[in-house]
Amino acid sequence: MAEAPYDPELAVAAEHLPSGQQRASSIVPRSSISGRALIAVVAIMTFLASLTTGGVMLVLGSAAEWQSDVAREMTIQIRPLPGHDLDAEVNQAAAIARATPGVTEVRPYSAAESARLLEPWLGTGLSLDALPVPRIIALRIDGGHPPDVVALRAALRAKISGASVDEHRGWIDRMRTMANAAVAVGIGILVLVLVATVLSVAFATRGAMATNRPIVEVLHFIGAKDAYIASQFQRHFLMLGLQGGLIGGGAGLAVLALAGFVSNLSLGTAAQEETAALFSTFSIGYAGYAAVVGQIVLVAAVTAGTSRHVVNQTLATIG
Repeated sequence: MAEAPYDPELAVAAEHLPSGQQRASSIVPRSSISGRALIAVVAIMTFLASLTTGGVMLVLGSAAEWQSDVAREMTIQIRPLPGHDLDAEVNQAAAIARATPGVTEVRPYSAAESARLLEPWLGTGLSLDALPVPRIIALRIDGGHPPDVVALRAALRAKISGASVDEHRGWIDRMRTMANAAVAVGIGILVLVLVATVLSVAFATRGAMATNRPIVEVLHFIGAKDAYIASQFQRHFLMLGLQGGLIGGGAGLAVLALAGFVSNLSLGTAAQEETAALFSTFSIGYAGYAAVVGQIVLVAAVTAGTSRHVVNQTLATIG
């Protein structure tokens, strides 16, 4: 950068700078209304990002557990056919399943249990005797050595006309799609949060540069380099971003931890059973907490980097 021409007014300003402003750390006031507002904005953004990350981690963890549980289960359906003894066919299908390598548990559902599976759609108190309600046989399989589904299906069809095997692949695909959609939405929200943070920091940096323009010009006059001035703004906004990130991220972690604590207090209640059915355990785990801490560091780094970039652009126009 070319040396600035001598300006008597700037020279007088440099001689009369207050001692506090002569220190490098005082180029930008440490406490100001705009600084506090930026801390609040960063805190809110980090808080929202933390909740989003926690929600995504819960969905991913639950989806992984659901897929694991579903992948270890299969069902055999025996449809009632005219002239066939349904109970005998159920017992025969259960015997074939027990003899199949890789099947660790076989549980035939009774007629009453099979009928109860329809209650959420048909209600209670209905006589289902006249309806062709299939009988269900639940199979638990060895995840490490799963059975040969093709051979099991062929053995059942050879002996029982109305038998079919369901591997639950459709449910696994839906769960995987849901988990991927949750991750995509979470990433989209985090990108929006970062964009909003960048815009807020850029606006605050330009305001700080405009407010402190006489000081910056004096520093140019006495030979300060652009990199030195930019580093002072970068340090200032790094501390603001780190402070806001700690407030917002800490609040987000507190909310997530409180939610897990409340969930544990409601053990045995209907609400807890519904939560357990959805999320198994309402905890984001160590990986979730590490992700939130990483977001705090990322927000501080983005704040500092954005400030330095804006300051360098502004200094180029001052000359």
